[in-house]
Amino acid sequence: MQSNSHPRSKSNSPGRICALLALVALAGSSACTTVKPLVPVSPASKAPVSPELYRTIARLDSAMFVAFNQHDADKLQTYFADDLEFFHDKGGVSDFRQTMDAFRRMFEQNKTTGLNRQLVPGTLEVFPIKDYGAVETYEHRFCHVENGKDDCGTFKNMMVWRLKDGRWQVTRVVSYDH
Repeated sequence: MQSNSHPRSKSNSPGRICALLALVALAGSSACTTVKPLVPVSPASKAPVSPELYRTIARLDSAMFVAFNQHDADKLQTYFADDLEFFHDKGGVSDFRQTMDAFRRMFEQNKTTGLNRQLVPGTLEVFPIKDYGAVETYEHRFCHVENGKDDCGTFKNMMVWRLKDGRWQVTRVVSYDH
């Protein structure tokens, strides 16, 4: 993983932790010190193109981030394809292995900090990609405890899901607006 050029570049600084959270991007308005159940997903203000596809991707997104919030790296990695490309507006590009290594490091560094992700209600949108799968866009909020205080940030994200051999997996992530 490339280092962030944030002025506070110590490995345990709030800026570094936020950069790590944003990099794996993979969001809630109350304190974030404990893992909370994900807020039920409600469609964005615009009606989904395909309600069935929307429900499928919303269910997958929720399950993916249950694994994230439980710090279950083994389960989390099953949602990503081996040919994953993760694009981050501040951190650059990483592949599957780099992204999974970043998850594991983040979970190890935040064992007791309440690190979690919550989808911002009403921001999820899902669109089909002909003969491939779907694109999902949303905002999410990442929180962890830093120096005894909640440190939260809301970021924009896009994931491309591929349906192959009956299995949905993320092949591309674009995390931006940090």
